[in-house]
Amino acid sequence: MTRNLKIDFVSDVSCPWCIIGLRGLELALERVAGEIAAEIHFQPFELNPAMGPEGQNIVEHIGEKYGSTPAQSAQNREMIRARAAELGFAFRMTETSRIYNTFDAHRLLHWAGMDSAAKQRALKHALFRAYFTDGRAMSDHDVLVDVVAEAGLDAARAGEILAGEAFAAEVRAQQKLYRDLGIHAVPAIIIGERYLISGGQPVDLFERALREIASAA
Repeated sequence: MTRNLKIDFVSDVSCPWCIIGLRGLELALERVAGEIAAEIHFQPFELNPAMGPEGQNIVEHIGEKYGSTPAQSAQNREMIRARAAELGFAFRMTETSRIYNTFDAHRLLHWAGMDSAAKQRALKHALFRAYFTDGRAMSDHDVLVDVVAEAGLDAARAGEILAGEAFAAEVRAQQKLYRDLGIHAVPAIIIGERYLISGGQPVDLFERALREIASAA
């Protein structure tokens, strides 16, 4: 009998460990297909809610936020690139890349999730590719509308959402909910509303956790 699990994936579009964690989880779910089925719901978390629309150079930002030197920043990007490549994702950020405000991207993800988990997941992947692979600005409304279209969603409706404040209150409420639950770093993967896995973990770890949680359900 197939066990069904609900997974809340708390993450930010500008978090490289979030795409690594997502790919690890997805590959683990492929391994347990037929035994365990899961629907992933993406929940909002902004790493840089005060970031202006123009963004900030990644090396400058990481240096200010974490005290990393340019050499340490480059080394970290290379480590992330290698991890992502192992999972089938192309990470192409360089010393000229920028960090952006992602609030509007989260509004669109909330909208997509109201339709279906599958559409939300397609948009999440499209946003990750647009940012980490193609270097596109996640605060640019024209870029976001293009990404929505690439994901197969209604671009005209996305433009209407971005032109106003639709789903802003809902995203803020969800972010507060997860902060109040003690989530202060992402990715935070909550399985069955009870079990927490933090970080971009390896596929094997996700697979073991899924099997253990499903057997305990």
